[in-house]
Amino acid sequence: MFRRLFTQSESERDLSYQQIWGAGGDWVSGNMTWAGADISQKSSLQLSAVYACVRLLADTISTLPADTYTRSGDERRPYPQPLWVTEPDVGVTRQDFLQQVVTSMLLDGNAFIQVLRGGTGTVAALVVLDPTRIEVRRNRETRRPEYVVDQGQAVLSADDVLHITDLRRPGDLRGISRVTELRQTLGLARALDEFAARFFGNGSTTSGIIEYPGNLNREQAKDLVDGFEAAHKGLRKAHRPGVLSGGATFKKTGVDPDNAQMLGSRQMSVEEIARIFGIPPHMIGLTTPGAMSYASVEQNAIQFVTHTLRPMVTKIESALSRLLPGDAFLRFNMDGLLRGDSISRAQYHSTALQAGWETVNDVRRIEDLPPIDGGDQIRVPLANIEINAASLVELDKRVIMAQRLVVSGFEPSSVLEALGLPQMSHTGLPSVQLQGIAQIDPNNPEAVYPVAGG
Repeated sequence: MFRRLFTQSESERDLSYQQIWGAGGDWVSGNMTWAGADISQKSSLQLSAVYACVRLLADTISTLPADTYTRSGDERRPYPQPLWVTEPDVGVTRQDFLQQVVTSMLLDGNAFIQVLRGGTGTVAALVVLDPTRIEVRRNRETRRPEYVVDQGQAVLSADDVLHITDLRRPGDLRGISRVTELRQTLGLARALDEFAARFFGNGSTTSGIIEYPGNLNREQAKDLVDGFEAAHKGLRKAHRPGVLSGGATFKKTGVDPDNAQMLGSRQMSVEEIARIFGIPPHMIGLTTPGAMSYASVEQNAIQFVTHTLRPMVTKIESALSRLLPGDAFLRFNMDGLLRGDSISRAQYHSTALQAGWETVNDVRRIEDLPPIDGGDQIRVPLANIEINAASLVELDKRVIMAQRLVVSGFEPSSVLEALGLPQMSHTGLPSVQLQGIAQIDPNNPEAVYPVAGG
């Protein structure tokens, strides 16, 4: 259609080039925004706020400790880690692999991980694919998703690809790209940055009008402006003195540099970008009043982990767990991100130890300390003793109860039977409450009291 359109004569064309693209307009790409800035997945990273958000999330998730487990009833037990957990591909570390996954999710809304298997069907390598080269469709026979690479050069089945989406509309197979959906917001931020840069690049003190007493033709006016710009345009020439001849005068019309940089608008754009990626503004360097949601650093960390990190981490865990057999699964440990200050951690561990749901070695492991002998014993809260000795506390309580009953006049053997205590022989000596033991001759106790059975 386009070849026929532009090869026909002007009179034969039903539509002209100007009618199609806009009379006198420039070529407009699909990534052009209303602010006049071109925004794509690649160019969006040139915005410092976008780069900071993506880098923060990618670095944080990629450095989380990862472990594999299996479930046996209600108990979670360690599972031997496959090699691909620590080294997904030859020469690719786990941190680099996860950085690619998270970056792909944040910019494209999709992460495609190709699973390469060995001869026995075991996972040999994991490769993160370029999401812009992947088309997702359903197989007409199986109705399962399949992934078309480079417009049909290769087709991968659902068994060979782990597809992780950031946010997916109902009925869609691909996830939504934050960059695409919020292109106008990012375009405004980039336009503000470009305007400020050009303001300084053109010289921040020479904006104005040159008045000439006579009339100038177009060529003379252009030569006058070009000559003046050649001497003053640019940051390095902004403060050079100028010379105008022929009665020409220069009248400054420039604006205040702070207003020209639009500092308030640029700050607002940083806050909007932080909102897009779910990042607390202070975590990407915004230190203005109100940037922190909570007064406590710990509470800000909890908010970040709960509302930003956990949804992404859970999706990655679910995808990678598909590669493990049976009930085995992969988990990232985010406990280290929730650590408070030293005093708060000490109070937390003290309560956990006294409550009996954490051991000394558990505490030392969390604090990156080596385990100690006997540190795996759980202590009960009553006397903070080993749980295996907890029966001694119960026995002590029953003995005290038996003593009270016997002193009250109950028959000793009946008391022992009622409390589940074994029968025990007695020396026949009276209670020390009646006669101090030091006053009795051990060689002749009958001199004071008759001995039972004597």
